Amino acid sequence: MLELLSPLSGGLNLGLVALSALTSALSAAAGIGGGTLLIIVLAQVMPAMALIPVHGMVQLGSNGGRAVMTWRHVRRDIVAAFLPGVVVGALAAAWLLVRLPPGVLELCIAAFVLYSSWGPGLPQRAVGRTGTVIAGAVTTLLSSLVGASGPMVASFIKLGMSERLPRVATFATCMTLQHLTKAFIFGFAGFVFRDWLGLILAMVVAGFLGTWLGLRLLHRVTDHRFDFLFKWVLTLLALRLIWLGVQRLAG
Repeated sequence: MLELLSPLSGGLNLGLVALSALTSALSAAAGIGGGTLLIIVLAQVMPAMALIPVHGMVQLGSNGGRAVMTWRHVRRDIVAAFLPGVVVGALAAAWLLVRLPPGVLELCIAAFVLYSSWGPGLPQRAVGRTGTVIAGAVTTLLSSLVGASGPMVASFIKLGMSERLPRVATFATCMTLQHLTKAFIFGFAGFVFRDWLGLILAMVVAGFLGTWLGLRLLHRVTDHRFDFLFKWVLTLLALRLIWLGVQRLAG
């Protein structure tokens, strides 16, 4: 039965389902990190043409579940400002479907993440309505081209609020909107989701379980510990992106 989930082997399918639960728990507890970790692992075992669309649909289920579970904490004003940018970015991605030289985007995202975590704060207008629209457009475009824009979106969300539950809830909602566009973008481009549907659904279900466990852990983490964990998770992911970007540029 495991071999029927996707073109991959049964053992790989089982491992990816378990990984989906783990990464969803990480995202729920730390607010960020699961999606990037997931795509890094998927890239080791999945064909390149399937990587971003499959990852996008799994993350749609994971973030959608987290958004539903935390909907009372969502900052609707930020989401409302983020949405127009998502639409613009998705339209641009559907039109482009091209990439910068391998490695460049990873280095740009890593630089932004490190600056937002350790550098001086951005001016207040960067988290205003115009800045939010721009962030929605840019990160949606990046998400469709390189798969994981989560660290960049999380860095931006982090600038606009300090409380952990609204941060996690708003981040999950914004990422749900972004990943939803991939169904249309890659469907338009001709990707056959049917071949991977079993694996996607199994990973989404596992993601719901991981999200539930991660949210239980989130409630037990103090604000100080959460902020410390959040910053270091972002930093470690940024260092991973730098290593990956340099490797691809050198290759």
